[in-house]
Amino acid sequence: MTAEPARLENAYAVGPEQCQPSWVTSAETTFIRVAAARNNADWCASVCRSHGIPNTFSETAWHSARRTPPYYPDAVTLHPDAVPTDFLSEIDTASPGCSIKDSFAALDLTSDGFVKFFTAQWIHRPAETPTRATTPTLRTERVSTAAQLRDWQATWHGGDGTPDVFRPALLDDPSVLVLALHNGEDLCGGVVLNHSSGMVGLSNLFAVDSSDVAIAWSSAITAAANHFPGLPLVGYAHGDDLAHALASGFTALGPLRIWLHGS
Repeated sequence: MTAEPARLENAYAVGPEQCQPSWVTSAETTFIRVAAARNNADWCASVCRSHGIPNTFSETAWHSARRTPPYYPDAVTLHPDAVPTDFLSEIDTASPGCSIKDSFAALDLTSDGFVKFFTAQWIHRPAETPTRATTPTLRTERVSTAAQLRDWQATWHGGDGTPDVFRPALLDDPSVLVLALHNGEDLCGGVVLNHSSGMVGLSNLFAVDSSDVAIAWSSAITAAANHFPGLPLVGYAHGDDLAHALASGFTALGPLRIWLHGS
């Protein structure tokens, strides 16, 4: 899964009719998408709180009046009926970097100065979905200190100029679990799990070696089942990450869209 919300990269959307099992009804899909959007907004709120950034939930949207940390949206819609007036006046569109997570790909924000950034798919994995017994996994370890988080973030970002996204205060959030994936003693990947809305959100999954991505997905799923037994997994993905998610037992529920302001 890409870093939250996403980096500049080409993306494609796989239509839900291509990925959902036939027994999933439209009402069930909408219910899960609403829960997934709320879970994701709760994660965004956790990141903002770790930076001391106030944020607000309404019935139809989550938003922050101050610019959010890198890769994180300034607003997330929580309901298919959300409209721009529910949040636009509450966010900073004047300074660079403002973005909106249109959780149901239902809005047209072009007249408000936004451009479409990318489209992805909400993904869902029921708790009862079996795990392939032959799939290898990596050793997982909870990131619990500032030094561990610094190393995890540098590895997650790769290269120089690691952005200030994940701060130590995040480790004190009881709804958040930052996990490092190890092969022996080597840090070779990671993932974030957040628990809310009766679901476990899976985000910021990465592998240092591209050949280990499938194993990273398997390891993250196993860790989630161990730490949060009996709970379904949700998140969003696109591109190669979506293919890995589908191969790992997730189904695609429908599109979300990220809008970026042209300021």
